[in-house]
Amino acid sequence: MTVFVTGSGGQLGRALASTRPDGLGIIGLTSADLDISDAAAVAAWGSRLTGNDVVLNCAAYTRVDDAQREPERAAAVNATGPALLAAQTASAGARLIHLSTDYVFDGPAAPEPPTRTTPYEPDETGGEPPSVYGRTKLDGERRLREADPSATVVRTSWLYTGGTDDVDFVSTMRRLAGERDRLTVVDDQHGSPTYAPDLARGLWEMVVTDAGRAATVHAANGGETTWCGLAKAVFEELGLDATRVEPCSTADFPRPAPRPAYSVLSTRSWRDLRLTPLRQWRDAVGEALVR
Repeated sequence: MTVFVTGSGGQLGRALASTRPDGLGIIGLTSADLDISDAAAVAAWGSRLTGNDVVLNCAAYTRVDDAQREPERAAAVNATGPALLAAQTASAGARLIHLSTDYVFDGPAAPEPPTRTTPYEPDETGGEPPSVYGRTKLDGERRLREADPSATVVRTSWLYTGGTDDVDFVSTMRRLAGERDRLTVVDDQHGSPTYAPDLARGLWEMVVTDAGRAATVHAANGGETTWCGLAKAVFEELGLDATRVEPCSTADFPRPAPRPAYSVLSTRSWRDLRLTPLRQWRDAVGEALVR
């Protein structure tokens, strides 16, 4: 078995490389190595796939605000690209595991209050997500499934690594904690922060056990919080005064792209596959901050 990781330069791709099980062959493909939206390039690469191979697609246009301004580019990477990959894996008989997002659901955008307080199950998509990013990711899921019905879609949420050299939310809060006396962070968006190495280990378990073919599943650290709650947890883990983090509304910090008021993922589908549940989000934050 050879595992190809597209989008290997991103945080999940790097986490997959660092958690790879012994004896498993892995080939990382950055966007410079393979532009998944380039049909000719994907076809040339796919011609070398075999039925023993696995493709973990971590490539995505994830700049949520930029996607509002560049919908065509977002659609090329998030929708066309997965469909092109799926056509190749279907032809070769290879396995495709595609990473998606909690933003594919159609609940109201903050600061509108959420219309639900129970985590989303995988089959609850149907309406139109509020952001271009969410719409293109949902379109990618659908087009991928049409091209390769045996593919696996794994949705996750609020991914972070937390290292001093990273640029995710936890890393940013870590840096700002040393630069500012007080921070104001939105407290009306609810989700499940997910530590990239935890997700990576879960994906490797899925690969090794061959679980979840033709399924859509959710994988995230357990529990839920808000961005403000996550920021406070960072401060607490650093031994700092969490009252320095003050809550505010999304309306106080308008952004080009709407964010869901509630996008917590139920991980029942992950447990139903007998895969090891990811730990609680609060426990993972502590590990991230010792790096």
